[in-house]
Amino acid sequence: MAGGSDDDEGSNPIALIATIIIAPIAAALIQMSISRTREYMADEEGGRMIDDPLALARALGKIDNYAHYRVMPGATNATAHMCIINPFSGVSGGLVNLFSTHPPTEKRIQRLQDLDRKLHH
Repeated sequence: MAGGSDDDEGSNPIALIATIIIAPIAAALIQMSISRTREYMADEEGGRMIDDPLALARALGKIDNYAHYRVMPGATNATAHMCIINPFSGVSGGLVNLFSTHPPTEKRIQRLQDLDRKLHH
């Protein structure tokens, strides 16, 4: 048909394949980033609520120690997001942290220590 356009005309199959692969990865990264942000917010709110962020920081440290050195019964990759600390936190590294739903415990503790200084000094 003269003057009409074909939907396939000008499409780039490589770009389409790249989009199909990259879009779900980008969505997962955004979702995990939101999850980490919410954990930071929950830590801050908890620290403010009990008016002792250092107590929460100590508790996180104990749980982190347990996760690093002991098996957490019943923990699987499918249930890890429901734990307060990643039960597989002994596994670390750039890509593992990038795809983690949990922020590193050290950063959570540091933020709680900063909050304590802000609240009590």
